[in-house]
Amino acid sequence: MSQFAIEKNAKNDKLINLISLVIPIAVALLIGIQTKLPLGAWTKTLPHVIGLINSTTAISLIIGFIAIKNKNISSHRKAMGIAFAQGGLFLILYILYHISNPSTAFGGQGLIRPIYYTLLFSHIGLSIGVVRLVLFAIYHALSGDIESHKKAVRWAFPIWLYVSLSGVAVYFLISPYYV
Repeated sequence: MSQFAIEKNAKNDKLINLISLVIPIAVALLIGIQTKLPLGAWTKTLPHVIGLINSTTAISLIIGFIAIKNKNISSHRKAMGIAFAQGGLFLILYILYHISNPSTAFGGQGLIRPIYYTLLFSHIGLSIGVVRLVLFAIYHALSGDIESHKKAVRWAFPIWLYVSLSGVAVYFLISPYYV
């Protein structure tokens, strides 16, 4: 990853903005498809894999944070590259699950219900916004604009970490209701 560099220009800024819009719209449209694709029973295991990916993404983010605080740029790049790859894998598996399976209804009652929905809605809302922040953070790092990278990361890191951790919490709360 350290050998990879991107030229910093307005065209790339526009591309990141476009990708940041297209991803959540495409995900919403794909999830909203009423006729589910028959991809097989193996897709029933995907929520568990996705929960694991959210967990390991949070760990990668924390490792990357610790590495940069210790000025270990090489380890930071590796950890953040892994976190980014995990994010991509998460997105692919999330789409595969939702285009092939109906949504799972949360069956919890009482106080846990508003807690679950608060976590879920904040997780979904912030996951949409963090895409742009993460893409810009990586773009600035790869283009060598470390000051802009640091500015983007001030927002991207805590939101991305929250999205990963809240994804794990949402998974544990809804996992008893998977069929």
